[in-house]
Amino acid sequence: VQLMESGGGLVQAGGSLRLACVASGSIFRIDAAGWYRQAPGNRRELVAGIARTGMPIYEDSVKGRFTISRDNAKNTVYLQMDSLKPEDTAVYYCNLNVLIDTDGSEWTGWGQGTQVTVSS
Repeated sequence: VQLMESGGGLVQAGGSLRLACVASGSIFRIDAAGWYRQAPGNRRELVAGIARTGMPIYEDSVKGRFTISRDNAKNTVYLQMDSLKPEDTAVYYCNLNVLIDTDGSEWTGWGQGTQVTVSS
């Protein structure tokens, strides 16, 4: 299984970006998914997460601005980021838990990271 992230870039404060994380390989389905970010000097933190069933969860500072979603047919998880702030600047990573076999075997891994820079 491989993960490929896209969608990062430079945007002015108040702008929007949509990140995508595509899983490829022998995949039956994506179970849990999460988007994390890491700013220089900081630890990696969970920004948004979604299980196969259930409500998504968000870190307090992004509630109402970020939306995590999934397209099961495309094996893709998205992070829509609106009303971006300079403090959202970080490298964003996806983390997926993927069902790879009917016997219940799972795979968990990280994307390569994508830089999001928000200018003031």
